[in-house]
Amino acid sequence: MSLTNPLNSLLEQSPFIVLDGALATELETRGCQITDSLWSANVLINQPDIIRQVHLDYFRAGAQCAITASYQASLAGFAQRGLDREEAQALIARSVTLAIDARTQFLSESPNSPRPLVAGSVGPYGAYLADGSEYRGDYSLSREAFIDFHRPRITQLLAAGADILACETQPSFAEIQALCELIETFPEASAWFSVTLKDAYHLSDGTPLTTVVNYLTAQPQVVALGINCIALTETTAALNHLHTLTSLPLVVYPNSGETYDAQSKTWHQGGAHCQQLTDYLPDWLAAGAKLIGGCCRTSPKDIQALASRQHALSSD
Repeated sequence: MSLTNPLNSLLEQSPFIVLDGALATELETRGCQITDSLWSANVLINQPDIIRQVHLDYFRAGAQCAITASYQASLAGFAQRGLDREEAQALIARSVTLAIDARTQFLSESPNSPRPLVAGSVGPYGAYLADGSEYRGDYSLSREAFIDFHRPRITQLLAAGADILACETQPSFAEIQALCELIETFPEASAWFSVTLKDAYHLSDGTPLTTVVNYLTAQPQVVALGINCIALTETTAALNHLHTLTSLPLVVYPNSGETYDAQSKTWHQGGAHCQQLTDYLPDWLAAGAKLIGGCCRTSPKDIQALASRQHALSSD
Protein backbone atom coordinates (compact mmCIF):
# COMPACT_ATOMS: atom_id res chain seq x y z
CA MET A 1 0.00 0.00 0.00
CA SER A 2 1.28 3.45 -0.90
CA LEU A 3 0.36 5.91 1.82
CA THR A 4 1.14 9.61 1.85
CA ASN A 5 1.59 10.92 5.37
CA PRO A 6 -0.19 14.30 5.49
CA LEU A 7 1.81 15.37 8.55
CA ASN A 8 5.21 15.24 6.91
CA SER A 9 5.21 18.53 5.03
CA LEU A 10 4.27 20.54 8.12
CA LEU A 11 6.72 18.68 10.37
CA GLU A 12 9.52 19.39 7.91
CA GLN A 13 8.94 23.12 8.44
CA SER A 14 8.36 23.33 12.20
CA PRO A 15 9.35 21.58 15.43
CA PHE A 16 5.70 20.68 16.01
CA ILE A 17 2.28 21.07 14.41
CA VAL A 18 -0.10 23.43 16.18
CA LEU A 19 -3.52 21.83 16.49
CA ASP A 20 -6.63 23.85 17.21
CA GLY A 21 -8.31 24.10 20.60
CA ALA A 22 -11.75 23.28 21.92
CA LEU A 23 -14.63 23.38 19.48
CA ALA A 24 -17.69 22.51 21.58
CA THR A 25 -16.85 24.61 24.62
CA GLU A 26 -15.79 27.48 22.36
CA LEU A 27 -19.16 27.24 20.61
CA GLU A 28 -20.78 27.36 24.03
CA THR A 29 -19.01 30.63 24.85
CA ARG A 30 -20.53 32.03 21.64
CA GLY A 31 -24.06 31.20 22.74
CA CYS A 32 -24.57 27.76 21.21
CA GLN A 33 -26.45 25.03 23.01
CA ILE A 34 -24.24 21.95 23.47
CA THR A 35 -25.60 20.41 26.68
CA ASP A 36 -27.46 17.60 24.98
CA SER A 37 -26.64 14.16 23.60
CA LEU A 38 -25.38 15.52 20.26
CA TRP A 39 -22.99 18.04 21.87
CA SER A 40 -21.26 20.07 19.11
CA ALA A 41 -23.05 18.03 16.42
CA ASN A 42 -26.22 19.85 17.47
CA VAL A 43 -24.67 23.07 16.13
CA LEU A 44 -24.13 21.39 12.74
CA ILE A 45 -27.91 21.29 12.46
CA ASN A 46 -28.83 24.70 13.80
CA GLN A 47 -25.89 27.14 13.53
CA PRO A 48 -23.26 25.79 11.12
CA ASP A 49 -21.85 29.23 10.27
CA ILE A 50 -20.62 29.61 13.84
CA ILE A 51 -18.62 26.39 13.45
CA ARG A 52 -16.99 27.78 10.31
CA GLN A 53 -16.14 30.99 12.18
CA VAL A 54 -14.54 29.10 15.07
CA HIS A 55 -12.38 27.14 12.63
CA LEU A 56 -11.36 30.40 10.94
CA ASP A 57 -10.51 32.02 14.27
CA TYR A 58 -8.26 29.08 15.15
CA PHE A 59 -6.51 29.29 11.78
CA ARG A 60 -5.99 33.00 12.31
CA ALA A 61 -4.58 32.23 15.77
CA GLY A 62 -1.96 29.94 14.20
CA ALA A 63 -3.57 26.50 14.19
CA GLN A 64 -2.22 24.28 11.42
CA CYS A 65 -4.96 21.68 11.75
CA ALA A 66 -8.71 22.00 12.31
CA ILE A 67 -10.56 19.08 13.89
CA THR A 68 -14.09 18.79 12.53
CA ALA A 69 -17.36 19.04 14.48
CA SER A 70 -18.08 15.34 13.96
CA TYR A 71 -16.89 13.96 17.31
CA GLN A 72 -20.44 13.16 18.41
CA ALA A 73 -21.99 12.98 14.92
CA SER A 74 -23.34 9.54 14.10
CA LEU A 75 -26.25 8.06 12.22
CA ALA A 76 -27.62 6.67 15.47
CA GLY A 77 -27.35 9.99 17.25
CA PHE A 78 -29.01 11.92 14.46
CA ALA A 79 -31.72 9.27 14.17
CA GLN A 80 -32.70 10.02 17.75
CA ARG A 81 -33.40 13.56 16.52
CA GLY A 82 -35.67 12.25 13.79
CA LEU A 83 -33.18 12.68 10.95
CA ASP A 84 -32.99 10.04 8.25
CA ARG A 85 -29.81 8.44 6.91
CA GLU A 86 -29.32 10.90 4.04
CA GLU A 87 -29.80 13.91 6.30
CA ALA A 88 -27.33 12.50 8.83
CA GLN A 89 -24.74 11.76 6.14
CA ALA A 90 -25.06 15.30 4.80
CA LEU A 91 -24.47 16.74 8.27
CA ILE A 92 -21.32 14.65 8.77
CA ALA A 93 -20.02 15.82 5.39
CA ARG A 94 -20.92 19.39 6.36
CA SER A 95 -18.53 19.18 9.31
CA VAL A 96 -15.68 18.79 6.82
CA THR A 97 -16.83 21.38 4.29
CA LEU A 98 -17.18 23.99 7.04
CA ALA A 99 -13.54 23.47 8.01
CA ILE A 100 -12.45 23.48 4.37
CA ASP A 101 -14.37 26.72 3.75
CA ALA A 102 -12.64 28.30 6.75
CA ARG A 103 -9.27 27.14 5.43
CA THR A 104 -10.00 28.61 2.02
CA GLN A 105 -10.83 31.97 3.55
CA PHE A 106 -7.75 31.87 5.77
CA LEU A 107 -5.46 31.11 2.84
CA SER A 108 -7.00 33.96 0.86
CA GLU A 109 -6.07 36.24 3.76
CA SER A 110 -2.63 34.67 4.33
CA PRO A 111 -1.52 33.20 1.01
CA ASN A 112 2.04 32.60 2.19
CA SER A 113 0.99 30.43 5.10
CA PRO A 114 1.42 26.64 4.88
CA ARG A 115 -1.81 24.89 3.95
CA PRO A 116 -3.49 23.75 7.18
CA LEU A 117 -4.90 20.27 7.52
CA VAL A 118 -8.49 19.27 8.16
CA ALA A 119 -8.78 16.28 10.50
CA GLY A 120 -12.05 14.38 10.52
CA SER A 121 -13.00 13.76 14.14
CA VAL A 122 -14.00 10.19 14.99
CA GLY A 123 -15.19 10.09 18.57
CA PRO A 124 -15.76 6.81 20.42
CA TYR A 125 -19.02 4.94 20.80
CA GLY A 126 -18.97 6.15 24.39
CA ALA A 127 -19.49 9.70 23.17
CA TYR A 128 -22.76 8.62 21.53
CA LEU A 129 -23.87 7.23 24.89
CA ALA A 130 -23.40 10.77 26.31
CA ASP A 131 -22.80 9.49 29.84
CA GLY A 132 -19.09 10.19 30.27
CA SER A 133 -18.07 6.66 29.30
CA GLU A 134 -15.40 7.97 26.92
CA TYR A 135 -13.45 8.54 30.15
CA ARG A 136 -14.13 5.03 31.47
CA GLY A 137 -14.37 2.69 28.48
CA ASP A 138 -16.87 0.57 30.39
CA TYR A 139 -19.01 -0.42 27.43
CA SER A 140 -18.90 -3.43 25.16
CA LEU A 141 -19.90 -4.10 21.57
CA SER A 142 -18.88 -6.79 19.12
CA ARG A 143 -16.20 -5.96 16.56
CA GLU A 144 -18.86 -5.95 13.86
CA ALA A 145 -21.10 -3.59 15.84
CA PHE A 146 -18.26 -1.13 16.41
CA ILE A 147 -17.45 -1.20 12.69
CA ASP A 148 -21.09 -0.75 11.69
CA PHE A 149 -21.36 2.25 14.03
CA HIS A 150 -18.24 4.00 12.73
CA ARG A 151 -18.29 3.14 9.01
CA PRO A 152 -20.89 5.72 7.85
CA ARG A 153 -19.11 8.60 9.57
CA ILE A 154 -15.64 7.67 8.32
CA THR A 155 -17.04 7.20 4.81
CA GLN A 156 -18.53 10.70 4.80
CA LEU A 157 -15.51 12.39 6.40
CA LEU A 158 -13.14 11.00 3.79
CA ALA A 159 -15.49 11.57 0.86
CA ALA A 160 -15.93 15.20 1.91
CA GLY A 161 -12.19 15.79 1.82
CA ALA A 162 -10.72 15.30 5.30
CA ASP A 163 -6.92 15.09 5.07
CA ILE A 164 -6.57 12.73 8.02
CA LEU A 165 -8.79 11.00 10.56
CA ALA A 166 -8.55 12.01 14.22
CA CYS A 167 -9.69 8.95 16.16
CA GLU A 168 -9.80 10.80 19.43
CA THR A 169 -10.76 10.44 23.08
CA GLN A 170 -10.63 6.66 22.65
CA PRO A 171 -11.01 4.71 25.92
CA SER A 172 -11.52 1.13 24.69
CA PHE A 173 -8.90 -1.18 23.21
CA ALA A 174 -11.56 -3.35 21.56
CA GLU A 175 -12.94 -0.27 19.82
CA ILE A 176 -9.47 0.88 18.76
CA GLN A 177 -8.85 -2.49 17.14
CA ALA A 178 -12.20 -2.36 15.34
CA LEU A 179 -11.47 1.15 14.07
CA CYS A 180 -8.11 0.06 12.68
CA GLU A 181 -9.75 -2.86 10.88
CA LEU A 182 -12.30 -0.47 9.43
CA ILE A 183 -9.69 2.06 8.31
CA GLU A 184 -7.90 -0.72 6.42
CA THR A 185 -10.89 -0.75 4.06
CA PHE A 186 -10.00 2.85 3.12
CA PRO A 187 -6.44 2.21 1.90
CA GLU A 188 -5.60 5.83 1.10
CA ALA A 189 -6.64 7.07 4.54
CA SER A 190 -4.31 7.89 7.41
CA ALA A 191 -5.19 8.47 11.05
CA TRP A 192 -3.94 9.52 14.41
CA PHE A 193 -5.24 7.87 17.56
CA SER A 194 -5.45 9.73 20.84
CA VAL A 195 -6.72 8.06 23.96
CA THR A 196 -8.04 8.76 27.43
CA LEU A 197 -6.31 7.26 30.43
CA LYS A 198 -6.92 5.47 33.70
CA ASP A 199 -3.40 6.49 34.68
CA ALA A 200 -0.06 7.13 32.93
CA TYR A 201 0.32 3.43 32.12
CA HIS A 202 -3.22 2.28 31.27
CA LEU A 203 -6.01 3.08 28.85
CA SER A 204 -9.28 4.08 30.50
CA ASP A 205 -10.60 0.52 30.16
CA GLY A 206 -7.54 -0.78 32.02
CA THR A 207 -5.58 -2.10 29.03
CA PRO A 208 -1.83 -1.49 29.47
CA LEU A 209 -0.60 1.26 27.16
CA THR A 210 2.20 -1.09 26.12
CA THR A 211 -0.41 -3.37 24.54
CA VAL A 212 -2.26 -0.49 22.89
CA VAL A 213 0.87 1.15 21.49
CA ASN A 214 2.37 -2.10 20.22
CA TYR A 215 -0.85 -2.72 18.30
CA LEU A 216 -1.15 0.81 16.88
CA THR A 217 2.52 1.03 15.92
CA ALA A 218 2.06 -2.05 13.75
CA GLN A 219 -0.75 -0.38 11.75
CA PRO A 220 0.73 1.33 8.66
CA GLN A 221 -2.13 3.83 8.39
CA VAL A 222 -1.60 5.12 11.93
CA VAL A 223 0.79 8.05 11.58
CA ALA A 224 0.72 9.46 15.13
CA LEU A 225 -0.67 8.55 18.53
CA GLY A 226 -1.11 10.14 21.89
CA ILE A 227 -3.54 11.55 24.43
CA ASN A 228 -6.33 14.11 24.53
CA CYS A 229 -9.16 15.33 26.74
CA ILE A 230 -7.24 14.69 29.95
CA ALA A 231 -6.06 17.03 32.68
CA LEU A 232 -2.95 19.12 32.06
CA THR A 233 -1.33 17.67 35.15
CA GLU A 234 -1.58 14.12 33.76
CA THR A 235 0.05 14.79 30.40
CA THR A 236 3.80 14.71 31.02
CA ALA A 237 3.99 11.36 32.78
CA ALA A 238 1.84 9.73 30.10
CA LEU A 239 3.88 11.22 27.25
CA ASN A 240 7.13 10.16 28.86
CA HIS A 241 5.81 6.60 29.06
CA LEU A 242 4.53 6.66 25.47
CA HIS A 243 7.91 7.99 24.31
CA THR A 244 9.54 4.78 25.57
CA LEU A 245 7.11 2.65 23.57
CA THR A 246 7.08 4.14 20.07
CA SER A 247 8.99 6.32 17.64
CA LEU A 248 5.78 7.62 16.07
CA PRO A 249 5.06 11.35 16.50
CA LEU A 250 3.13 11.87 19.71
CA VAL A 251 -0.11 13.84 19.98
CA VAL A 252 -1.19 15.86 23.00
CA TYR A 253 -4.18 18.13 23.34
CA PRO A 254 -5.40 18.24 26.92
CA ASN A 255 -8.16 20.16 28.58
CA SER A 256 -7.58 23.49 30.29
CA GLY A 257 -6.65 23.63 33.96
CA GLU A 258 -10.31 23.17 34.91
CA THR A 259 -12.00 19.88 35.80
CA TYR A 260 -15.19 18.41 34.32
CA ASP A 261 -18.11 16.85 36.19
CA ALA A 262 -19.72 14.41 33.73
CA GLN A 263 -22.90 14.14 35.82
CA SER A 264 -23.67 17.86 36.00
CA LYS A 265 -21.91 18.59 32.68
CA THR A 266 -20.15 21.57 34.28
CA TRP A 267 -16.56 22.75 34.59
CA HIS A 268 -14.86 23.82 37.78
CA GLN A 269 -11.81 26.03 38.23
CA GLY A 270 -8.73 24.03 39.13
CA GLY A 271 -7.30 26.76 41.31
CA ALA A 272 -6.77 30.47 41.55
CA HIS A 273 -4.14 30.39 38.85
CA CYS A 274 -4.80 27.75 36.20
CA GLN A 275 -1.72 26.62 34.33
CA GLN A 276 -1.56 27.13 30.58
CA LEU A 277 -0.70 24.83 27.68
CA THR A 278 2.56 26.68 27.10
CA ASP A 279 3.70 25.96 30.67
CA TYR A 280 3.99 22.31 29.68
CA LEU A 281 5.42 22.76 26.20
CA PRO A 282 9.13 22.13 27.02
CA ASP A 283 8.31 18.82 28.73
CA TRP A 284 6.00 17.76 25.92
CA LEU A 285 8.60 18.46 23.26
CA ALA A 286 11.23 16.58 25.25
CA ALA A 287 8.86 13.60 25.38
CA GLY A 288 8.44 13.51 21.58
CA ALA A 289 5.20 15.45 21.13
CA LYS A 290 4.80 16.67 17.55
CA LEU A 291 1.07 17.50 17.35
CA ILE A 292 0.13 19.89 20.13
CA GLY A 293 -3.09 21.76 20.83
CA GLY A 294 -5.94 22.03 23.28
CA CYS A 295 -9.15 20.21 24.09
CA CYS A 296 -12.07 21.25 26.29
CA ARG A 297 -12.15 24.83 27.62
CA THR A 298 -9.16 25.98 25.59
CA SER A 299 -9.58 28.87 23.16
CA PRO A 300 -7.98 30.66 20.19
CA LYS A 301 -5.97 32.67 22.73
CA ASP A 302 -4.34 29.46 24.02
CA ILE A 303 -3.56 28.33 20.48
CA GLN A 304 -2.10 31.73 19.63
CA ALA A 305 0.27 31.35 22.58
CA LEU A 306 1.37 27.92 21.32
CA ALA A 307 1.87 29.27 17.80
CA SER A 308 4.02 32.11 19.13
CA ARG A 309 6.25 29.59 20.91
CA GLN A 310 6.41 27.48 17.76
CA HIS A 311 7.55 30.49 15.71
CA ALA A 312 10.19 31.36 18.30
CA LEU A 313 11.56 27.80 18.26
CA SER A 314 11.55 27.74 14.45
CA SER A 315 13.60 30.95 14.41
CA ASP A 316 16.27 29.67 16.80
